[in-house]
Amino acid sequence: MGMVIGLGITRMLLGIAGFIQHPGRNRVSLLHMLWVGSILLELALFWWWEFALSRIPSWSFGVFLFLIGYAVVLYLLAALLFPDSIAEYAGYEDFFIKRRRWFFGLLAVAFLLDVVDTLIKGLDHWSQLSGDYLLQVPIGLAFCVVGSIWADRRLQIAIAITHLVYQFYWIIRLLSAMHG
Repeated sequence: MGMVIGLGITRMLLGIAGFIQHPGRNRVSLLHMLWVGSILLELALFWWWEFALSRIPSWSFGVFLFLIGYAVVLYLLAALLFPDSIAEYAGYEDFFIKRRRWFFGLLAVAFLLDVVDTLIKGLDHWSQLSGDYLLQVPIGLAFCVVGSIWADRRLQIAIAITHLVYQFYWIIRLLSAMHG
């Protein structure tokens, strides 16, 4: 599981390094970079949350396989942001817009897998989460539907910013709960 997440992070960092190494090769896109930041954060958060999962009573090989599947979905999101080649596209943003259905489809699957993951951690864990979590998944799924249907750049940027802002909000909220 850690290897798959590590591969996703590596893919993202190699893509970012490519912009630094060859600044004239591909134009940097706000939309693309917002999703790069968001999915990189998602990969790190997944690693953080799953790090201590082996201590739960329901840990089993089935749970392990589930988590590998979840990690693969996150890796595929990273791979869609930095594909092997974008030669037939006008750039990363063009690739993203044309492949947005795949991206938002996988992101929707990640939202659903997160619910299963949260339930695996037990009812105590579920009850510790606030109403924020209960809103996060349906709103996230709605954004995935909207993002997959409409290619409008401003709408896509708004969805990416909303997702990223919510991730930071969630991190701050959870860290303050851990230390408060």
